[in-house]
Amino acid sequence: MSNKEQDEEENTFLDEMSGVTPLQGKTAKPWKQRPAPRPLPKTPESEQDEFVDIHITTHDFLEFRRDGIQHRLFQDLQRGVIKPESTLDLHGLRVAEARRELAQFIPWCARRGYRCVRIIHGKGQRSAEQQPVLKQKINQWLPQRKEVLAFVSTPRRDGGTGAVYVLLSMKYQD
Repeated sequence: MSNKEQDEEENTFLDEMSGVTPLQGKTAKPWKQRPAPRPLPKTPESEQDEFVDIHITTHDFLEFRRDGIQHRLFQDLQRGVIKPESTLDLHGLRVAEARRELAQFIPWCARRGYRCVRIIHGKGQRSAEQQPVLKQKINQWLPQRKEVLAFVSTPRRDGGTGAVYVLLSMKYQD
């Protein structure tokens, strides 16, 4: 490109940019703020959940997937590529309370068409037994729900082994 063409191009650019005001911020925010968890609407006490309690050993890292779930989709869930659309925080609750909240939360999210949700169960460091109570219950209860396609412990930034991402089926919407 010759000097004349370069000067002409620069003048054209400066003419086009003459009325533009520069942005105030120097850099973009390094993270995206997540929405705050919303409380679930209360349902009548007469509705019973479908959970069955069984005793199974729970490992530090939780993972479950139904047959037919693609490996790539499951990997995206593990890495946190699929962003959770809602969060349920159970840690600190008693088992009966957690069971009730979870029984309301899963169908509520499925009806709204949420694809991925996060459930915080805690790490169970204050459990009287060796095994974390809520973590074990989550590991039992989630596979019993037809809406749950897969779940996996979250990456460290979202709670690590104290929370799970849950992949929900779009088939069970109202």
